[in-house]
Amino acid sequence: MLRGFNDCAASRSSGIPRSTIRDWRRGFFKETSRSGYASEFPCPCRAQLLKRESDYAYLLGIYLGDGYIAPGRRGVWRLRITLDAKYPGIIDECAEAIESILPGQHAYRLMRKGCVEVSMYSKHWTCFFPQHGRGPKHSRPIKLEPWQETALQREPERFLRGLVHSDGCRVVAVDRGRPSARYAFSNRSDDIRGLSCAALDRLSIRWTKPSRYQIAIYRKECVARLDTFIGPKH
Repeated sequence: MLRGFNDCAASRSSGIPRSTIRDWRRGFFKETSRSGYASEFPCPCRAQLLKRESDYAYLLGIYLGDGYIAPGRRGVWRLRITLDAKYPGIIDECAEAIESILPGQHAYRLMRKGCVEVSMYSKHWTCFFPQHGRGPKHSRPIKLEPWQETALQREPERFLRGLVHSDGCRVVAVDRGRPSARYAFSNRSDDIRGLSCAALDRLSIRWTKPSRYQIAIYRKECVARLDTFIGPKH
């Protein structure tokens, strides 16, 4: 897809940020094992992370939708989450989750055209998110480590909230002359959609698949259940 284009032209053609394409070209991403994931959790901050599973589950959902880990200098990585500027509440919640996971540091906010990039530098991001890698997420497998699966089993609501805040929405449509609320989540990655469905199943929330890349929740009682921990975007 990138052959014959410079970084700017490839960005305009694909919609992928120029800085992301630049990092792909330079080959910054290296596999940590044959499967592309670390076989163990080598980071000494794991105990600290497990104390904040709620914030981590939310941030994982946000990351799988709108996140990217970029390499920096001297083994430092930069987590970048690009969010719609129309929802300052989501931007604040994302920044608070990042700061909760790495206390003592502050998330940066960079205004771009129509969006805000929330980011922070740390040596730990590739440990916290071993799903990082070269290329779009839908073009490679997205599998969770056992400790991540445990976090999602304990915090499925927060994980779903992060997913909806990144690639989902709550809309009110007119059904037979009456307003009817519904949720939708869209992602091109089969694995990420599978994780969303697994979390919904864990909460006994019925879902449907109206199109190839979309998951929807229509039932009134299921929408009401989602409203208790997600609700409209603000």
